Amino acid sequence: QVQLVESGGGLVQAGGSLRLSCAVSGLTLSRYAVGWFRQAPGKERVFVAASRWSGGITYYSDSVKGRFAFSRDNAKNTVYVQINSLKPEVTAVYYCAAGPRVSGMPSEYGFWGQGTQVTVSS
Repeated sequence: QVQLVESGGGLVQAGGSLRLSCAVSGLTLSRYAVGWFRQAPGKERVFVAASRWSGGITYYSDSVKGRFAFSRDNAKNTVYVQINSLKPEVTAVYYCAAGPRVSGMPSEYGFWGQGTQVTVSS
């Protein structure tokens, strides 16, 4: 059974930092790309960052470059996104997803976690 479980969200003040985690099981991750997306209330799910599990370039959306950092722990089958200099506009549910290729399109990912809420207060 494939599972992606996000954690690390919460309520934080603007200017703070968070590290979100996504623990993946049930997949041969070397064959997959893993991505982070977010969805604000009333808006579409949008791309944040993604990379192939086996390594290579990490792709970021222009809106998060310089403030978000994607990383992975192969031994733990876990990916992370570090979010720095938090602003209220990044308030959203953050999802991790796995798919056969790196893409900014949610439809390219077949496996999703349940999401973790990030709320930034001003």
